[in-house]
Amino acid sequence: MTEQVLGLGEIGRTQVALCGGKGAHLGELSRIEGVRVPPGFCVTTEAFDRIAPAAAGLLDRLARVDPDDREAIRATGAELRRRLEEAAVPDDLARAIAGRVGENTAYAVRSSATAEDLPTASFAGQQDTYLNVVGAAEVLRHVRRCWASLFTERAVVYRLRNGFGHDGVRMAVVVQEMVFPRAAGVLFTADPISSDRTVSCVEASFGLGEALVSGTVNPDVYRVRGGVVVEKALSAKKIAVRAMPGGGTREEDVEPGRQEDAALTDEQVVRLEALGRRIEAHFGRPQDVEWCLADDEFQVVQSRPITTLFPVPEGDGQNRVYVSVGHQQMMTDAMRPLGLSVWQSTTPRPMAVVGSRLFVDVTQILATPASRNGFLGVAGKSDPLMGDALRTVMDRGGFLPTVPDATPQHIPGAEPATIETDPDVVTELIAAAETSVAALRREIATRSGVDLVDFVLADFAELRRVLFDARSTEVIMAGMQAAWWLNDKLFEWLGEKNAADTLSLSAPHNVTAEMGLELLDVADAIRPHPEVVAHLEATGDLDGLAGLPGGAQAHRAIAGYLARYGMRCVGEIDITRPRWGEHPATLVPLLLTNVRTFEQGAGAHRFEQGRRTAAAKERELLERLRELPAGEQKARETEQVVDRLRTFAGYREYPKYFMVSRYAVYKQALLAEAGRLVRSGVLAEQEDVFYLTLQELREVVRTNRADAGLVRQRREDVLAHRALTPPRVLTSDGEAVTGSYRRGGLPEGALAGLPVSGGTVEGRARVVLDLAEADLEPGDVLVTAYTDPSWSPLFVAAAGLVTEVGGLMTHGAVVAREYGLPAVVGLENATRLIRDGQRIRVNGTDGYVEVLPRP
Repeated sequence: MTEQVLGLGEIGRTQVALCGGKGAHLGELSRIEGVRVPPGFCVTTEAFDRIAPAAAGLLDRLARVDPDDREAIRATGAELRRRLEEAAVPDDLARAIAGRVGENTAYAVRSSATAEDLPTASFAGQQDTYLNVVGAAEVLRHVRRCWASLFTERAVVYRLRNGFGHDGVRMAVVVQEMVFPRAAGVLFTADPISSDRTVSCVEASFGLGEALVSGTVNPDVYRVRGGVVVEKALSAKKIAVRAMPGGGTREEDVEPGRQEDAALTDEQVVRLEALGRRIEAHFGRPQDVEWCLADDEFQVVQSRPITTLFPVPEGDGQNRVYVSVGHQQMMTDAMRPLGLSVWQSTTPRPMAVVGSRLFVDVTQILATPASRNGFLGVAGKSDPLMGDALRTVMDRGGFLPTVPDATPQHIPGAEPATIETDPDVVTELIAAAETSVAALRREIATRSGVDLVDFVLADFAELRRVLFDARSTEVIMAGMQAAWWLNDKLFEWLGEKNAADTLSLSAPHNVTAEMGLELLDVADAIRPHPEVVAHLEATGDLDGLAGLPGGAQAHRAIAGYLARYGMRCVGEIDITRPRWGEHPATLVPLLLTNVRTFEQGAGAHRFEQGRRTAAAKERELLERLRELPAGEQKARETEQVVDRLRTFAGYREYPKYFMVSRYAVYKQALLAEAGRLVRSGVLAEQEDVFYLTLQELREVVRTNRADAGLVRQRREDVLAHRALTPPRVLTSDGEAVTGSYRRGGLPEGALAGLPVSGGTVEGRARVVLDLAEADLEPGDVLVTAYTDPSWSPLFVAAAGLVTEVGGLMTHGAVVAREYGLPAVVGLENATRLIRDGQRIRVNGTDGYVEVLPRP
């Protein structure tokens, strides 16, 4: 029986498969000097395996259940639990458990699943715990209940959503002597709100910790930094959970005079924090520690990794500040290693990889006064939340040193663009870029093996040469600065808010806006052919069009569209994401929306309508200006800046189009090479290359050897990182610094964001997290996390736009203005605060959203 029932002192952290996450951690905790763990034992997974045949057949049925079919999950799980609770325990196992149970000792009986308390998934609260269990028969009964709790509805759904198979999870049970504490609670060795690793957070209440865990009492909350309580909030603790004589627990009222007493003294909090740091150091990562205080001694009843913290950048021990690349690029998802390495090769500024995302170290810029003000000004205009977060860090005296003699860094946009307002500059830049991509396609076609990877690595110099051409940067900044000037001056002179939004409508050379309008032209080629429309509605697939009446015309229109835009996709800055050209069916829902929603010729009509609206707005503003003092001068100056805006604003979208065009060529060639590696047995599947950097891929191609373990670990890392939310600003302490808009005057209950495209609209909110599942109807307001250029075809069907991420000059904002779509971006947690189907009002002029009452 040595492997079926083990004392906690016999268990270590490596024995998760035998003792589950909780058991392995408790065993490891009992070995740490200075950490007291209530004595006990573990009924291991080998014991569970002897009972598991009672569930035979039902596990297969559970594996086939749809994760959204809660009724099927509930019914199958209930039957599994019944069988396990009624299963006969072998006599030798029952005797082994009873032999560890004291006659008059109370125990806590706690589930310990193998998929629990893992570094990437805590499974906290998914299985059951039973307190104050007395007697061998009761302990054995509650062990069976813990086995059964592996199949509670909440545990099954959690596994389904986190990619854990039911048949691969087993259950151990921890049985520990009860502690009857004066106070209990949890300790986080990193602040769970800000993720700051230098701050510990303690939550404490009277009696057993069950009152806190179940949410029946508001705990006292303490924050500790450097051995000092820096923040304390005491709550009225009206209820405590206490053990009953003979077994079980009950809620008791706390005496009114004691309800607001502190559960812990400051000295005890500091002592507990030091204990937590010792545990954290032992496990090598921040911990969520459950503790009890009895006779002025702390006992630890659980410690698990905190899995929700965003990782800390690797550093040199100095204080540093990082800003998110994803928030600037409107793509905050986790990226795979190949995508990360391609983006790092694209950009000239060094970047840190953190949580499968990229961050730029801006410490030197912020520490240098000559650079700081320009950078904060540009950041505040493009993304006020990021700008405010950076100012929050700078306001903390001493976090960053000031280096007055350091060489200031160039900040794009901080200085006025001096390029002349010449339309030929834009056409020349576009022509040069298209020539460069055509040359790449010709040259890469003859490459293979190491020569191919070397060619791609070397070609980034050409990509950067075109992408960061000084004239190109000047054009972009000139367009942005023209918009800023118009908005500032016309508000000052005329009280006109966000005038540039209207004045930039249908500006030329906006390739992203053109992409949405040209998909309307594709819909024009499909709409007259009902058999084609019916086929697309029935299959969602573009295959099989050739034999249908009108199918040839539809196919030509779609092929022509893909020839120009097939390199685009959601999250397109990540080369590993599937392009439209690879999966053309992605466009079918967008096409069908256009077919249903618009009339023939809508694309050309909308563009011309935008051009006329912009021209009419310009005439109106100039007439009003001429009536002011010095009006002729103001009108002439405004007219020149409007011309500058319309000449340059559309080009803002082109460099990214050029970049992803080049990425698509790289990807096709690299996937062909990956196919060769799969055929030769070096890689298990083609997409394994996505989990290698370009440099690592070169070595695999050179040696014909790949590290399957590395690929597997990278897959697991990316999967874990996808669940994390990256911050706009991150410090070397791990703190995710959040900003605020710091403005008043909004209607009561309004949700504040950044106004990026003027106008006000009311409509039904359509909360869309996956472009492929978008189903907009006329008048709907699109609400989503972020939009990159691939979302633009959906904008033509929307009445308004709300996003969680974005700034004044990010792609979604630029295209929203191009289409005259009232838009608010940077509205934190928009997809959670706004529910699908609610009626909302979007004020894109003042930057807020109101959820309207039902009529």
